[in-house]
Amino acid sequence: MNWFKEVFGRIWAAWAMLLFTVTMLIFLIPVILFCLPAAEPKRTQRFVLYARAWMAIFLPGIGCPLTVRGKQHFKKGTPYIVICNHNALMDVPISSPAIPGGNKTIAKAEMAKVPVFGMIYKLGSVLVDRKSDKSRKESFAKMKAVLDMGLHMCIYPEGTRNTSSEPLKPFHDGAFRLAIDTRKAIIPGVIFNTRKVNPPHKTFYLIPHPLRIQFLEPIEVLDTDTCETLKARAFERMKEEIEGEK
Repeated sequence: MNWFKEVFGRIWAAWAMLLFTVTMLIFLIPVILFCLPAAEPKRTQRFVLYARAWMAIFLPGIGCPLTVRGKQHFKKGTPYIVICNHNALMDVPISSPAIPGGNKTIAKAEMAKVPVFGMIYKLGSVLVDRKSDKSRKESFAKMKAVLDMGLHMCIYPEGTRNTSSEPLKPFHDGAFRLAIDTRKAIIPGVIFNTRKVNPPHKTFYLIPHPLRIQFLEPIEVLDTDTCETLKARAFERMKEEIEGEK
């Protein structure tokens, strides 16, 4: 029956794309009316509310309902650096709406060029061109500004999707340098099952499956911490959570 699953996965991907487009166009109206005219941080806070409502329709509509656990670890009025594992394209539309309160995600600048979607994409993102040293430096300053506004900053420390058999790819330094520079605590967010929905090495393919994101207890920045020690603690905490599900 593998042939049936292959065919179904592509038909379901087409349905997901259609539903995503239709719901995006519907939610574009309140975004234009109520988000774009607002100043920061109100603009991002409103956008996340609309994105949460959008995903509450889209995800169940494609057979991928989302369960969010661990929201109690976010202390009201305190901005955090949220780090998430990255297995599939589905991770971003899960993590941003799931994070309590306003937040922005570090994201690829090239995606902002997509017509219509690019406008929405920019609202919830700090854009970075990974090929440009200047862009990376500017994005670091922008992430600090996000935290200064009282918003959370969401980062995928693996950098790109993990298509290996390992629970996590090695982490890059950015999130941990940001934590040390700003003294903001890190909250790991472990995303489960997106790899089952979007398997590695398959294009235009989607299988319905329930999704979950588990936020873990904050990792405080210690006076003795270096980028490497902080990164190692976060890596082990997330790896342990992932392996505990097996």
